[in-house]
Amino acid sequence: MSDPARVRRYAERIKELVASALRKQVKDPRLGMVTITDVRLTNDLHDATLFYTVLGDPTEQAATTAALTSANGLLRSIVGKRLGLRFAPTLTFVIDEVPEQADHIEQLLAAARAADAEVQRQAVDAQYAGDAQPYKVDEGDDEDETDETDGDVEDDERQEAATGGPDRDLSHARPGGPA
Repeated sequence: MSDPARVRRYAERIKELVASALRKQVKDPRLGMVTITDVRLTNDLHDATLFYTVLGDPTEQAATTAALTSANGLLRSIVGKRLGLRFAPTLTFVIDEVPEQADHIEQLLAAARAADAEVQRQAVDAQYAGDAQPYKVDEGDDEDETDETDGDVEDDERQEAATGGPDRDLSHARPGGPA
């Protein structure tokens, strides 16, 4: 097992080396505007998967894929010499589909924003289906409130008589013990 930080450092170094070699040493006319987006390296440092994007239409992408495949040996030897490892990792090039997925997500978000705007536009003139006050309110509720407060006073007087005074609370006293 290798240290994950070490693997990450080697992956970044492979990314830099391959990008530099594609810019300076690979002279294939089929090679288009290539960007190495990510490198995934196995823990044993033997296999590297390089993700790349290409500007252009699908025919240019296919030509770039062919150019990368033909330059694979040269790139592997450059990476092996510069990294100083016992084994040069095998390089596998994979087209990165993240930009296409990001465009698709942006289109879905735009459709959701349009639907939300339509709902907001319809809600501007909307009214509630029922009354403004959906609960029934009795007019005689004010009299009930005064009766309840009178009952509370009577309950307080009963409690004072049972406990021996208004400030004395016996809820925590032990039964049969001194109060």
